Amino acid sequence: MSLNDRIVVRPDVVHGRPAIRGTRMRVSDVLSLLAAGATVSEIVEDYPYLEADDVKAALQYAAAQTDHVILTAS
Repeated sequence: MSLNDRIVVRPDVVHGRPAIRGTRMRVSDVLSLLAAGATVSEIVEDYPYLEADDVKAALQYAAAQTDHVILTAS
């Protein structure tokens, strides 16, 4: 399974926010835990339904969201 397959966006799961597949854990929840200083191992230990690759996928998803073209009108 590629990292991209681990993130889903479905209207019936957490109101369409990006989430880890098969869970209701939002990408933003994982990012908040990392920003607060949690390690990947701590996250996986505290949330046993997550795998280390789920955390990596959340980071990869967030990085891709910030890498887009910005258009300016002149």
